[in-house]
Amino acid sequence: MTIRFENVGIAVRDLDAAVSFFTALGLAVVGRDEVSGDWADTAVGLDGNHAKIAMLQTPDGGGRIELFEYVHPDAIETAPTLPNEIGMHRVAFQVDDLDQALAIAAQHGCHPLRGVADYQGIYRLTYLRGPSGILVMLAEDLTGR
Repeated sequence: MTIRFENVGIAVRDLDAAVSFFTALGLAVVGRDEVSGDWADTAVGLDGNHAKIAMLQTPDGGGRIELFEYVHPDAIETAPTLPNEIGMHRVAFQVDDLDQALAIAAQHGCHPLRGVADYQGIYRLTYLRGPSGILVMLAEDLTGR
């Protein structure tokens, strides 16, 4: 058996706002659609499943995120995930200019949780809250690799 990573799925409050944020950071929209019907109910495990979706990809083609906004059933608001909670809680991107990435994020009202850290002179990195409270880690490789 072979296995290959496909994508990370993230439910969002406002699909257009989330797409705007991630495309401003440099991801490209691969496609957008609305999904519903028996196949979607079966795959997701929700009766009457209906969602607007967008698939985005990193410029190198190595990573994808699928964003989805539920039309039905109604989306359920939850408290924003904290970094130390069990379960999936963040999406991470390596950027070549952290300051530029943070300036772009700020244009979307997104700022570091605490500040920018230096990890042993290898990475400058930070966590911020993106659209719908998504935790996003941005990291700049300082080694020149």
